[in-house]
Amino acid sequence: MTITHRICLLPGDGIGPEITAEAVKVLRRIGAKHDVTWEFDEALLGGAAIDATGTALPDETLAKARAADAVLLAAIGGPKWDTTDPAKPRPEQGLLGIRKGLGLYANLRPVKIFGALRDASSLKPEFLEGVDMLIVRELTGGLYFGDRARDMGVEGAATGGGAGMRAYDTMTYSEYEIERIARIAFEAARTRRNRIHSVDKANVLESSRLWREVVHRLHEAEFSDVELIDQLVDNSAMQLVRNPAQFDVMVTENMFGDILSDEASMLTGSLGMLASASLGDGTALYEPSHGSAPDIAGQGIANPLAMLLSVELMLRYSFEMHAAADELANAIDGILIEGWRTRDIASADTPEDRIAGTAAMGDLVAETIAAE
Repeated sequence: MTITHRICLLPGDGIGPEITAEAVKVLRRIGAKHDVTWEFDEALLGGAAIDATGTALPDETLAKARAADAVLLAAIGGPKWDTTDPAKPRPEQGLLGIRKGLGLYANLRPVKIFGALRDASSLKPEFLEGVDMLIVRELTGGLYFGDRARDMGVEGAATGGGAGMRAYDTMTYSEYEIERIARIAFEAARTRRNRIHSVDKANVLESSRLWREVVHRLHEAEFSDVELIDQLVDNSAMQLVRNPAQFDVMVTENMFGDILSDEASMLTGSLGMLASASLGDGTALYEPSHGSAPDIAGQGIANPLAMLLSVELMLRYSFEMHAAADELANAIDGILIEGWRTRDIASADTPEDRIAGTAAMGDLVAETIAAE
């Protein structure tokens, strides 16, 4: 019997529509092979939504996302919508809004080295041996969601001591927010190498001291079998380039996770190789960790592999199609072993006839899946 799954597609901005097309192509091939029908419902988010509706997250988009079985987001943003005016909409508001609207409080970003891309990393190959980590980032708290404002005419705020502007952002966390993200991280560690680095700034921030207290309380009560290591965020940033193989599961708050996961992505050689899954109380959302790359949009050269790896996570977490997910992961690994590259992951030694554009890379993955 054919199974039907409904996916809300959010192509977004820049290269988003191009890599979304490749995700649809690969999903159709997977569906044909596994007797699954996909219903795709496209919606606006980010800059494209601002242009069309004046808001980064239209009500219709959130409704479509809530009604779907999974949400697949490509990329949002770009210089066209950059502004420092707090009254104007920004694409990022759409991303934060849909995460909050769907109750997605946990972002999972696996970082694993593809053997064929070892030389593409900014680190020497010997430092990459054994790198296989999962970054668990809290997604709906912290600075990005705390109170913020810009005050005008504040005495002493201007250069020279006159009246000027002052802005603030507030980092706040409640016990339940910390406990639920820590629980996901501990449970993930039990399925991996049983080690967690909890990253904070407890030597300075009160919110981090609460973070550490709650994480330890949960560890002692329910997860004492998992090794727990406290690590300050600045040390974590250093250790990611000094000895990345030490990490199994890393759990941290929103802004720290945003920064550290981008740093960790360069271990793989490119942001174009890092996928993510956002999970919580509502429909799960999957997205590559890279940006919208407006400088190459429309040129057909964008790397779709992070988007396809996000599809792999969607197959596992939302649809429990583990065999299909394995086929997709193996297909990507196989074409990389065969020497195929997009421009961003090509080296000086990559033959020109092995450099593929966006659509060609998608075709290679789809054809490999069909041949398995």
